[in-house]
Amino acid sequence: MSKEQIKALIENRLPEAGLVDIALKGVQLFRVTEAMPCVPAVYEPTVVAILSGTKEAVLDGEHHVYGNDKYLLCPMTLPVEAGTPQASEADPLLGLVITLDPRMMRELTMEIEAAAGGNRQFRGEAPSALVLAAWDAGFTQALLRLLALLDNPVDLEVLGSGRMRELCYAVLKGEAGAAARRAFGVGNEIARTIEYLSNHLNEQITIEDMADHVGMSRAVFHRRFKDATTMSPIQFVKSMRLNSAAMKIAEGKTVSEAAWDVGYQSSSQFSREFKRMYGQSPRQWSNAVQVPERLT
Repeated sequence: MSKEQIKALIENRLPEAGLVDIALKGVQLFRVTEAMPCVPAVYEPTVVAILSGTKEAVLDGEHHVYGNDKYLLCPMTLPVEAGTPQASEADPLLGLVITLDPRMMRELTMEIEAAAGGNRQFRGEAPSALVLAAWDAGFTQALLRLLALLDNPVDLEVLGSGRMRELCYAVLKGEAGAAARRAFGVGNEIARTIEYLSNHLNEQITIEDMADHVGMSRAVFHRRFKDATTMSPIQFVKSMRLNSAAMKIAEGKTVSEAAWDVGYQSSSQFSREFKRMYGQSPRQWSNAVQVPERLT
């Protein structure tokens, strides 16, 4: 019943297709009523919960298709392709995106491990990339309690951060909890490297730079990075840059602006690598793709 209540809360606030921010910071509601092929995107640390329909995310060729029986956890910033290939007026995609606050997730992770008796460390275990987790009772009730605040501005102001903390705790304790705790807890070198990279995407960063950032040898860093993301560091950097550039082009930037923004100093190199990854030149992509609002 709780899931149906969540669905009703979203439908009441989003009767038409679209992506909207709500009064809860970091939470967006979406309704999609037409099929959208998977296109390049960059996921930030996020939970995506679906109430009806199905959604798809592709990471390094691996397809993750999910509906209202699973929610998606992305515990670190990742270059993916995402779409809604089955959405229609008759069967719309309805759901919400919750951007995770890294500071809150780190604090909760440390508290959980301390309370469990010894501040357990996950060194040697790489964080998982995309994770599908069951809607257990804890997650469902926490999400319902969070969204119920929308009916009362005073409750929202006073209780909002506490209810968001409760939801994050439910994620950390649920089926995706191990992946979340590895990404946000002690020993989260790969997640921290990706955060550093995301903030310096327009700079020329080498594997040595990334390894040095977290105090690892190049060989150990390369192995752990690939275990965590399924991609080598060089492949990951290239995917992050090209996906980010594709999104910028789709949103109206020129090809040269997009290339420069993500660290390419040669437009010809950018065009070659872009076409190799997406099968179209950047200009063909610009003409073919329109993204009025970006869905996670």
